[in-house]
Amino acid sequence: MNTSVDQLPLLLFSSREDKTNAQRISRLARSGRLRQIYRGIYTSDLTSPLEQIIRPNWRQITEYLYPGSVVAYRSAHLCKPDDSGNIFLVSGNRARQIAFPGLTLNILPGPAAVQSHKDSLNDTPYGKLFISSEARRLLENLYSRKGSDLRTMGRPWVESYLSKLCTIRGEHKLNALRDDAKAIAPQLGLEVQFKTLNTIVSALMQTGKARSLRAADALARTAGKPYDPDRIEIFETLFSALRKPFPIIEDQAKTGKSTFNFAFFESYFSNYIEGTTFTVEEASEIIFDGKMIPKRNEDSHDVLGTFKAIMEQPFRSKPPKDEDDFLAWLLQCNLQILSSRPDKNPGEWKEQSNQAGNTIFVHPELVKGTLREGFKRIALLEDPFARALMAMFVVTEVHPFMDGNGRTARLTMNAYLTQHSASRIIIPTAYREDYLLPLKALSQNNDPSPFIRSMTRAWRWTAGFDYSNFPNLWEKMKACNAFTDNPSQHQLLDPHDIS
Repeated sequence: MNTSVDQLPLLLFSSREDKTNAQRISRLARSGRLRQIYRGIYTSDLTSPLEQIIRPNWRQITEYLYPGSVVAYRSAHLCKPDDSGNIFLVSGNRARQIAFPGLTLNILPGPAAVQSHKDSLNDTPYGKLFISSEARRLLENLYSRKGSDLRTMGRPWVESYLSKLCTIRGEHKLNALRDDAKAIAPQLGLEVQFKTLNTIVSALMQTGKARSLRAADALARTAGKPYDPDRIEIFETLFSALRKPFPIIEDQAKTGKSTFNFAFFESYFSNYIEGTTFTVEEASEIIFDGKMIPKRNEDSHDVLGTFKAIMEQPFRSKPPKDEDDFLAWLLQCNLQILSSRPDKNPGEWKEQSNQAGNTIFVHPELVKGTLREGFKRIALLEDPFARALMAMFVVTEVHPFMDGNGRTARLTMNAYLTQHSASRIIIPTAYREDYLLPLKALSQNNDPSPFIRSMTRAWRWTAGFDYSNFPNLWEKMKACNAFTDNPSQHQLLDPHDIS
């Protein structure tokens, strides 16, 4: 609880230059309305743990103690204390350390050129501090002498950073950054680090030796298979969470009319969730009678194309066997779904970046390499449900196509389930947010638990119907509120609870 009184700020600073303020702070401290954190630094919060006060306000404290210093090394990248509470600053000509609860200021000496803040260093003003420029930051994080493990992000981080930068900004950006680093290295006393940086850039641009690299994604780039390392981190999290057995829910629609009826609703809902909306009656005419709905020819083909992919091989139950097959399989699947939309480049990798909300998907240059890395984790999972979820998320997170990514991802998931005679999964309209929000939580927060829970529930829901009779199936799905666009008013019900 914050017990600040009379609107006193959380932190107060005393200085010799302002004697009136210093005397006021001294009076407040003597009267018990302030507590001292450090010489000249006080807080009006009399009860909260000091760590909760100090760590979030590290910048104000640093500005007071070391104005004009440079936030450098790993701190320049993080722009906050690391997990151990360290901030690294370049200031003055003497190394020292000040420890607070939750924060340690590590002061590192710098050359005279650094202390005078020459414009040529291009450091970024940050209040009364500076942040190392991009070129300087890379040089500092290549420091490899005593204490480097603590103060730097390390060479693999630099390689990965440059590889990603090359993807986003191109080789000309790497060249420009190398030129900037070359210009400032002598002023910083980092000539040795520049030689290392030059070696890394040359390797990434394939004008130097690739074997000098250490980061996996940088090596993949030089091998012509670049991938998105941030996505691989998320894949690893999901992979770890899925490495366990799940109860098998058997397929309720293996043969005959049941298979046909299941495929109808799988196609119907998979398209509806992506905005291709028809009534069930209209979709029935498209799939059962081959009718194209007037003025909606392309939408009609999407529903029919998805239905055919669900029913036909290899998309029904023969999922890809290796990385190359995975890429080819996805291309063919997307082509099947969107064959009537040449403007969407069906069956071709995207050429421009795409996004949903504030989620930006994998850069086009990294699509194939990221899919390959994703497939390695799919193949290592033994449980059919785990493998299916991994496959669906990999395709969803990469978003490799201009359109049809969600439908392609769900078809990939269901192919792995049908391969093992397990129930496929339908995502009804009423479950749309329960499906999309966990995907977002995994993508943005690296939290797989909501995704696994959501898909487990959808799996059980799907398996709760008798698919042999179309009218009865349709009526029961309506009774479960499966078709509602407003789940806040009509919650999706469990078919097991509907008589």
